[in-house]
Amino acid sequence: MKTTGRNTSIDAFPPIELDELVERAELLRRVDHKYVLPSRDLPALLESLAVLGGVRVLEIDGRRELDYRSVYFDTPNLDSYLGAARGRRRRFKLRTRSYLDTGARYLEVKTRCARGATVKQRTPYWGDTHHLDARARAYTDAVLAAAGIRVEHLRFDPALISAYRRSTLFIPSAAARVTIDTSLAWALPDGPAIETPRRVVVETKSPRDASDVDRLLWSLQHRPCSMSKYTTGLAALRSDLPANRWHPVLRRHFAESATGRTRPARACSAQETRP
Repeated sequence: MKTTGRNTSIDAFPPIELDELVERAELLRRVDHKYVLPSRDLPALLESLAVLGGVRVLEIDGRRELDYRSVYFDTPNLDSYLGAARGRRRRFKLRTRSYLDTGARYLEVKTRCARGATVKQRTPYWGDTHHLDARARAYTDAVLAAAGIRVEHLRFDPALISAYRRSTLFIPSAAARVTIDTSLAWALPDGPAIETPRRVVVETKSPRDASDVDRLLWSLQHRPCSMSKYTTGLAALRSDLPANRWHPVLRRHFAESATGRTRPARACSAQETRP
């Protein structure tokens, strides 16, 4: 995967270790806002974040950028994707996530609570990240059933693979996190894959609706958009799916990469996105 450069001002932030970050801002129940920025706008954002004071960057074994790999699972009828596309109140997202620098792997299940906040539950996963074993399936069924989503009779298959590099910032003024993702690539299992080297995905994760970082992004003329790596990536690669919800972000930010809906982009093989 091609690497996108990062302004060195990320090195100006003091580090925070993972244990402390989890203790102070685990945020398994949170409000998320996503922003897509041109890569050229990232230095201005980092400089503005430094003004907030107290901001720290996650550092693991001397690394401040970590490689992530996610495999998203869905039913044959794409209940997860369509739940988001149609704005269903009870919807979910299911994935295995690999932290390639540390070797850690998790099964993660995301649902929406009554007030629209995201609830993420996860458990360590030691199996094949492209397949849900019996234990993983039991965990998934239990989490979704508790959220009022019954899927015991449905099959889950890999639907999309995403890969990217992430830096994570801790914002003490709001007990919030900010993730900055570069080198984002999407792939269908054993199918087409695309890269998005000119875009950065910034996500704010806060216990309340808007954090200091959201207000900072607004002041820099960036607005939150309807996007998730799963649904936007699948919509970009598969023109047969309903995608009205993501047309604005696809047109504005990923027109050069969306092989399924616009002109073909430089592609990488699906094998490049496998761990």
